[in-house]
Amino acid sequence: MAPPAGQLRPGRYLAIFALIVVALYALVFFTGDGKPNPKLGIDLQGGTRVTLTARTPDGQPPSKESLDQARQIIETRVNGMGIGGSEVALDGSNVVITVPGAGGEEAKQLGQTAELNFRKVVQTLPAAPAAPAPTTPQQAQPPGDSQQAIDAAKATRQSTDPNVLMQAASALDCNAEDPLRGNDDPKLPLVACDREGTAKYVLEPVFLEGKEIADSTAQPPSTQPGGTPSWTVNLNFKSAGAKTWADFTSANVGQQAAFVLDGEVVSAPSINVPLLGGNAQISGQFNQQSATDLANILKYGSLPLAFDQSEAETVSATLGVASLEAGLIAGGIGLLLVAVYCLAYYRLLGILTVLSLILSGGVVYGVLVLLGRWIGFTLDLAGVAGFIVAIGITADSFIVFFERLKDEIREGRTFRSSVPRAWVRARRTILSADAVSFLAAAVLYVLAVGQVKGFAFTLGMSTVLDLVVVFLVTHPLVALASKNKFLSKPSVSGLGAVQRIGNRARAERKATATTSKEA
Repeated sequence: MAPPAGQLRPGRYLAIFALIVVALYALVFFTGDGKPNPKLGIDLQGGTRVTLTARTPDGQPPSKESLDQARQIIETRVNGMGIGGSEVALDGSNVVITVPGAGGEEAKQLGQTAELNFRKVVQTLPAAPAAPAPTTPQQAQPPGDSQQAIDAAKATRQSTDPNVLMQAASALDCNAEDPLRGNDDPKLPLVACDREGTAKYVLEPVFLEGKEIADSTAQPPSTQPGGTPSWTVNLNFKSAGAKTWADFTSANVGQQAAFVLDGEVVSAPSINVPLLGGNAQISGQFNQQSATDLANILKYGSLPLAFDQSEAETVSATLGVASLEAGLIAGGIGLLLVAVYCLAYYRLLGILTVLSLILSGGVVYGVLVLLGRWIGFTLDLAGVAGFIVAIGITADSFIVFFERLKDEIREGRTFRSSVPRAWVRARRTILSADAVSFLAAAVLYVLAVGQVKGFAFTLGMSTVLDLVVVFLVTHPLVALASKNKFLSKPSVSGLGAVQRIGNRARAERKATATTSKEA
C-alpha cells in the first residue's frame, strides 16, 4: 500500500507553469525577429540542392575514404555556419548538399577546398591582358581534357626554372577558369592571381601549411584612424606553426608573404616587423559574410579533394506541404479520437486530459520556435511524425494516473483521499515509461542520420515536456477537482461506478470488523 503523499499546493504548481508559459512566449515574441514561426525543413519550405563533383590531381576516381572525409568536413562547415535542417550525402563521386530556405548561396561556397598555404612572394605583376601562350609541348594539348590542362599548368606555373615561371606569369589569364585550383604542389613554386584578378604573383614553395591554423575568426572594420577599411580574418597558429611564422617574419622583414587559398592569392601583406605572437591577419575585399564564411571554412579544415559545382537547383516544397497537410490531418484525427475516448470514459478527467494536451501543444510550439532561433533546429515531416507519436505517450501518462486513482477508489477511499495515494503510485510508472521513451529517442538520435534525427529529437523533446505538464498541470488540476463539491460528484467526475464498488468494499470491511468485534 502506497503511503499518503505530503500536502499538495495545486495553486503553486499551476502558478509555476503559468510563469514558464509567460516567459516562454515572451522570448518568442520579444527576441529574435519576433515572429512566432518555427523554422521548417526543406521538405516543408523548399530550398536549394547543390551537387559537387570531385576531381583528383591524377584524374582517377576519388577513394571512398577521401569522399567520406570530405562529406564530414562539409557537414561540419554547414553546422558551423548555422544552416539548420541541411543534409550532406554522397552520390557516387558527388557530394550532394541540401539546404532549406535561403541558405543556398552559402551552400554553393561549401565546396571550397579551403587549402590555405603561406608562400613568399618573389615578384608581383599587374594583371594585364594575357600574352600569347608559349608554344611548349605541354601547352599544345587540346583544351577538352581537364587532366591535360592540369598537367600543362603544373609544367609551366610550377616549374623550378625562373624563366619559365616569368613566362607563365606573363601568359596567365586571371579571368579564365584555373585548372590548378586545389591541385597545386606545395613543394614547388607557383604562379597565381589574386582573388580580384588585379595582380599576378610569382611565389616560392610553401613555407607554412594551413593545417597549422588552430583557430580563425572574422573581425569587423576598424573604427580607428588608419585602421583596416574592410572586414579581415584573424588566424591563430598551433605551437609549431607559430614558431615557423615567427622565424619567417623575423628573417623576411620588408618582404611579402602571400596567403594562398585554393591556388588564389587572398592577401599578400608586407612584413613590417617580426610577428612573434603566433597570429596573422588576412585582409582583402571582404564584407561580413565573405569574411565569416572564410573564417569558418578555415576553422573546420581543408577538403581532401577539389570539387566543381556541377549542379545547383531550387527544390520546391509542394510535395512536402501536401505531405504536411496529410500528416496534420492524421494527427488531428488521432487527437480527436483520444479526446472522444477520454471524454466518454473519464468525463471530467477526460476534460482535464484534453486541456493538458492543449497546454502541452502550446509549450511544444513555443520551444520549437526558440530552438529554431538558438540552434537552427528545423521542423520536417519526420519531426511532425515524432509529435504525432508523442500524443499517445502524453495521453498514456494521464491514463496511468487516472487508473491508479480508480484503483484507490475501488478499495473504498474517497475521491479526495485517493488523489495523493494514486499520484505516488502513478508517478513512478510515468517516470519509468518516459525514461524508457527518452532513452530510445536518444539512442535513435545518436545512431540515425538525416531526417530520422528530426523524428528522434522531437520525440525526446515531447517526452520531457510531457513530464512538465503532468507534474505541473494534470496532477494539480485533479487535486483541485477532488476538493470541489460539484466537480467531485460521481455523476460529474465519471467515477460513480468505481465509487459504488468502493462503497461496497468499505461496507464489507466494516461488517467484517463488527463481526470480529462481537466474536
